[in-house]
Amino acid sequence: MFPIGDSLREARTRRGLSAADVQAGIRIRERYLTALEEEHWEMLPGEAYVKGFLRTYAEFLGLDGELYVDEYNARVRGHEEELLVPELTASRRRPSGTALRTLAGALVLVAAVAGLAAWQLSGSSTSHVGQPAAPGTAAAAAAAPAPTVKAKAPAKRITAPAVTHAVAVISAPRGPCWLSVHSGGPQGALLFEGILSQGQTKRFSLTHAIWVRMGRPDVLDMRVAGKAVTGLPAAPANFLLSRTGARPA
Repeated sequence: MFPIGDSLREARTRRGLSAADVQAGIRIRERYLTALEEEHWEMLPGEAYVKGFLRTYAEFLGLDGELYVDEYNARVRGHEEELLVPELTASRRRPSGTALRTLAGALVLVAAVAGLAAWQLSGSSTSHVGQPAAPGTAAAAAAAPAPTVKAKAPAKRITAPAVTHAVAVISAPRGPCWLSVHSGGPQGALLFEGILSQGQTKRFSLTHAIWVRMGRPDVLDMRVAGKAVTGLPAAPANFLLSRTGARPA
């Protein structure tokens, strides 16, 4: 294990950079950079942002961003697992006496109902043995041959036209940009998170809407369901992309 925040601060100082210089370079607010250096994770927007900011900041300083993310995962997630151990132990305790008594009572009730049903069925079958079905009764009707029904011709099957899935295409022709892409919204399944290098392109299916957080939208070109999205801002922004287009989120 190594001190994440201290090593970031030391690398920045060694390069003669201030927090304001870093903010101008990677478009991450200065207060978030300070939170990373002081390891105040609770002051950041969420775990996905912590990892993205941590990776971007480290790589900007010439460090191994993935190493810093792994160290964060080992430290924070390991602490969360320690907190979960007492809860898992409690959940594996044997059932209480009250639960066992309730289960036994339910089994007795099921057995009584099954016995009563069997007794009524046997009595009903015995009372009708050997009695011929009277004309006009339901039994006589059941014994009569069923009328012949002319089969209908099978309906003609109609084949629905194939449905093409719309996609969102995001490329970075004017410089690198950090992206965080989730399914449905910011709390949805993570589809991609990292830096989109200059000249790189990512495609995402729009079977469901996707939520995108962009660090430098102005360096991106984006097409949603075949239509170009224009007027992207220079500051970090969130967008919701769907088959109907893109809108700020």
